[in-house]
Parts: sequence; C-alpha cells; structure tokens
Amino acid sequence: MDLRVSLTDRCNLRCSYCMPEEGLSWLAKEDLLTDAEVVRLVGIAVTRLGVTEVRFTGGEPLLRPGLVGIVAACAELDPRPELSVTTNGLGLARTAGALREAGLDRVNVSLDTVDRATFHTLTRRDRLPDVLAGLAAARSAGLRPVKINAVLIRGVNHQQAPDLLEWCLRQGYELRFIEQMPLDAQHGWDREQMVTAEEILTRLGERFELLPEPQARRGAAPAERWLVAGRTAADGGPARVGVIASVTRPFCRACDRTRLTADGQIRDCLFATTETDLRTALRSGADDDTLAGLWRTAMWGKKAGGGIDAPDFAQPDRPMSAIGG
Repeated sequence: MDLRVSLTDRCNLRCSYCMPEEGLSWLAKEDLLTDAEVVRLVGIAVTRLGVTEVRFTGGEPLLRPGLVGIVAACAELDPRPELSVTTNGLGLARTAGALREAGLDRVNVSLDTVDRATFHTLTRRDRLPDVLAGLAAARSAGLRPVKINAVLIRGVNHQQAPDLLEWCLRQGYELRFIEQMPLDAQHGWDREQMVTAEEILTRLGERFELLPEPQARRGAAPAERWLVAGRTAADGGPARVGVIASVTRPFCRACDRTRLTADGQIRDCLFATTETDLRTALRSGADDDTLAGLWRTAMWGKKAGGGIDAPDFAQPDRPMSAIGG
C-alpha cells in the first residue's frame, strides 16, 4: 500500500493549471499536523495498516521546515518503508544531500518544459535554472532514479513533448507524462482541451520508436511504460517513458493509495468529496489502535472509481495543492 502525505498546502510556484496567480488562502499553522503528529500517523500506517511506500507531497514539501527530520524519523520505522518526495525542485539544490543522508530513497520532480520562456508562462516564475540545479543535485546525492512528472497544456507546451523526452534521456532522468486532471483551484479544467495519452504517444512516436515494455504489469502503478528503442537509461538498462492516463485510461480498481492531508484528513481518492478526520481524534488523546481503526474504516469505503465519466461528477472542493498528489 502507498501513502501520500501532504506536508503543506503552500507552494512557491503558481502553475496556471493548479492555482491562480495570487495564490490561495493557506491553512493556518495551528491546523497543520506537527512534525511529531505526522511521524506518529505514518508509523501507524506502516506498522498496523500495511503501508510499504510513503511519499511526501504538498503543496511544495520542501517548504516544510521539518522535512529532513520527518524523513529521518520515518526511516527508523520497522519495517522501513520506501521514502520519496514529489517536489517542484526549487529547493533541491540545498536540501538533496541532507534528505539523502536522512534516508530519502528517491525524488519525483514536477517539470513541464525545459524552455525557459514556457516555464515562466506556465509557473508565473522565472525559476527554471533553479529547478535544473535541483535535479542535478538530486542525481549527485544518489536519489535515484530521478523521475520527472510533466503535464502538457494545449497551446502552451504540448508540442514540446519530444524535446522534453530527448532532454530527459540525455540527462538520465525518467520522464512520465500526466494527463491534466480536474483538480485546479479555479475549476477551469476542460476535458476537450486536455492533452490525452493517445495524443502524447502519437507526438512522441513522430521522433522515437516506442515499444510496450515486455512483461510489464501496471497493477496499482499509475504509469503505463514504454521502452525507447535504441536508447539507454542512466543505469545501463533500457530507457523508458511513462504516461499516467488518469482520465482516459484510469487505474482506479487497482489503486492502493491512501492520502493524508496536511491538516490530518484521510482521503481515499484524489477525487473524493468526503474526508475522515484523524487530527481531532489524535489531539483528543486517541490511542494508536483507535486511529488505525478510523483509518481502516475510511479505506474500506473506497469507491471503485473516481467517477470522472459519470454525468454527476463533481470536482472536489480541495484543489491538488491542498490534497497532495
């Protein structure tokens, strides 16, 4: 089982498909789980609920002052979970080494383009050099494989998909494209404007020969992966590219993810419209057995799908930055 832990709803970028330029109303500090509360809940998930992978997300998790300490404490759990971070990369140049030393295993960096002007347009910040420096620092620190998550926006960067893959192959990073999902704060998502997995693969196929990865089982993994013929990965193995088609090729029935928000709510799906409050129980003195029971009950009610194709589908009130990817 895979646990995604949001450490903050704040972010230092303003990606146009995620939040408005002025930002959002952030959670109050007293509403956030403390570092010790995060570690306690992760411990319950790992020792009592079968979680084997923990990913720290946001918002931007590198904005959490206690991140290194949280990682170090979680690395001491028995059994030890695999630990990763999904980040925009802005703070990686100064934190990658410390995170690796604390016990972080790998990192996913959100990067939609390597064209500086397009990056500025998408994020409303001229910070591409900082992200590239962060990626290099992660690689040097041994946080491998370094994975890159990219969202394509029609009319902005969708034509750059082959260029981004070429750059990742040269750098030794593993690229995954993600279909844009209806999780923006503005509720402006339009299915007709979404760049689909089929379109992405067609555009990549104009420059690369993509071969389905033999014996690959998608299972609960979100990405479908292809081998890039004639290219080699940084570890000497075959080069790969992935596509996460959450909208057009959903993997809901196999999904094993549970999400803990920065304010202590359990969500059983990105598109959930209800949450289970662990923070109140925790701060009221509930023991670990009680908290584990609340968590199990929340996950037993998990639906078989997110319902994006249903006529009555309603986008969740919380945007991605507050849910944690």
